[in-house]
Amino acid sequence: MNWIQVLLIASVLALLVYLLRSRRSARSKAWVKVGYIVFVIVSIYAILRPDDTTVVANWLGVDRGADLITYMLIVAFAFTTLSTYMRFKDIELKYARLAREVALQNAQVPDER
Repeated sequence: MNWIQVLLIASVLALLVYLLRSRRSARSKAWVKVGYIVFVIVSIYAILRPDDTTVVANWLGVDRGADLITYMLIVAFAFTTLSTYMRFKDIELKYARLAREVALQNAQVPDER
């Protein structure tokens, strides 16, 4: 095992520890944590055995394992971007509804003179 593999495995494990220890993640859904643990296991395997990714890529019709990983990361990035956009739009809608409710609660009847 060379130094870059050690560095990559350490960084993946550090991300796992951060995910499992952060307060926000304690409230997140269990399938997110399970999915991330599976991702960590697959990542460590791919780091230790990079030639196996090429074998899997060849089964799927891609020439190199690095290309397959790049394609998968592009799809994951697009999914994450879309998910974040949808979450922000939902939060924006909730803030707008809250602002309307507060405005209606504090509304005053105009004086008729």
